Amino acid sequence: MPKANLENLKSIREFNGLLSDRVYEAIKAAILSFDFEPGAVLKKGPICDALGVSRTPVSDAIMKLEADRLVEVIPQSSTRVAKMSMKEIREDAFLREALEVSAVEYAAEHRTDELLARLNRNLRMQDLQVEDQDYEELFKTDQEFHRLIMGCCNIDRLHATIGFVSNHMDRARKLMLPIPGRSLDSVTEHRKIFEAIQKADPAAARVAMQQHLRHLIKRLEPLEKQRPDLFIP
Repeated sequence: MPKANLENLKSIREFNGLLSDRVYEAIKAAILSFDFEPGAVLKKGPICDALGVSRTPVSDAIMKLEADRLVEVIPQSSTRVAKMSMKEIREDAFLREALEVSAVEYAAEHRTDELLARLNRNLRMQDLQVEDQDYEELFKTDQEFHRLIMGCCNIDRLHATIGFVSNHMDRARKLMLPIPGRSLDSVTEHRKIFEAIQKADPAAARVAMQQHLRHLIKRLEPLEKQRPDLFIP
């Protein structure tokens, strides 16, 4: 049974918000980075000691992570990091596409110079991170690229909703980034999305985003056979 690697658990000082929110973000980051592998047992006592907090914020964080489908709480037994589900990844991809395609169409129709400048800077950063093979930072910059597009819609719940339906997908994507050529493909697809927004072409932006997200799910599907230990049978 895999163990939760507490040595790499980030300090709650790296996160903002209430104490329970910061504990939640620290544990979630460990799950997404596979420091807490799928199937690993999470014991509250050691987590409390590692983060320097009481049991209450850890319990609150675990409840929230259970709602996110990232942990599985077995009453009177244990709390474990949830294994990934290809079925849920496909469902999440369907929902995410519906939301992000609408968002990118809106962005192409209402683009501003500020949005174009920020997207362009983001893409330059992605290029550097691919060159440096800095996959941890590339993952964050990738997320920020999508966040910038969603942000122009001025819908407060949009990013939170997409974040919720992307949890399993984001874990799988973490495994994909180091695969030769994968990161470069992703940046190339991002650039096509940017160019469509820059040209104020909603139809092209829609197609570019659809292709980007559908390519992603096709690339993720083989992982289930390659790493069956990480997935629900």
